[in-house]
Amino acid sequence: MVSKRKHPKFLRPNYGRSSRSRVSDSWRRPRGIDNKKRLKLAYMGASPSIGYRQPSQVRGKHPLGLPEVLVQSPSELASLKGVAVRIASGVGALKRDSIQKLAEKMGLVILNPKKFIPRLPKPKDKKAEQKKEEHSKVQQKKSEEAAEEAKASQMPKAEGQTGGQQQG
Repeated sequence: MVSKRKHPKFLRPNYGRSSRSRVSDSWRRPRGIDNKKRLKLAYMGASPSIGYRQPSQVRGKHPLGLPEVLVQSPSELASLKGVAVRIASGVGALKRDSIQKLAEKMGLVILNPKKFIPRLPKPKDKKAEQKKEEHSKVQQKKSEEAAEEAKASQMPKAEGQTGGQQQG
């Protein structure tokens, strides 16, 4: 584990004042000519400066002590060794799965793994199922009737019977 030095929160000038409720806490450099924070008055709080920078051995590393690499495809893992892998947010489920499997084989640490839950089929509508069953029964009856008609047409006719015309 890498321990980084702590620094105070750098708040925007006038943040927290009731009369300035619209001011957010995100840091912005004070530029006014009478601004107390720009003048570095102690009661206004700390401002960012070079003295708060982290040591070079720790700078830019994950708390695990490994440098972070953002990965978007499995081919980007080929040349990596001894790093912590972060999978990009726009990567889909299938590609994410292949990246995770390849990283595990290579022994790389994944910082944002996803646990894949198999998708269950949607619950079916009972009415829809009944309609399908009725439809299949009707189709089966029709096919049986068609088969019977085909058999009847292939049977030879009796001698006394002829077509629609009688000879006289």
